Amino acid sequence: MSARFDAIGLVVSDMAASVAFYRRLGFAFPEGAEEQGHVEAELPGGLRLLLDTEEVVRSFHTEWEPPSGGGRTSLALRCDSPAEVDTLFAEMVDAGSRSELKPWDAVWGQRYAVLLDPDGNGVDLFAPLPVSGQ
Repeated sequence: MSARFDAIGLVVSDMAASVAFYRRLGFAFPEGAEEQGHVEAELPGGLRLLLDTEEVVRSFHTEWEPPSGGGRTSLALRCDSPAEVDTLFAEMVDAGSRSELKPWDAVWGQRYAVLLDPDGNGVDLFAPLPVSGQ
């Protein structure tokens, strides 16, 4: 027997806001997901993103409380180019998403930016920078 990585799960306080945020980033949630307590979006490569409302989590874990303070989880989304990082970041901020870090050229060779989802989880946008001399 061997366990394999299959899904990323996030607990959300507002399903409609979270579904709208992740849809703007290209995640395909089923129609009507905004009204559900649990939804899933299939990701490239076979992984899934799972969203559960706080109410659903409390229904099976009655003593659970949402963590206080900032988000402790982040998702990293690879973009096709450094320009796409800038464009997608600007589109998301224009649509009302919160910015954590504006696009910048990271020392590790990537164009990088960080948004916050409606619950304060980081969503990193990145793309490799062109190698100098090429």
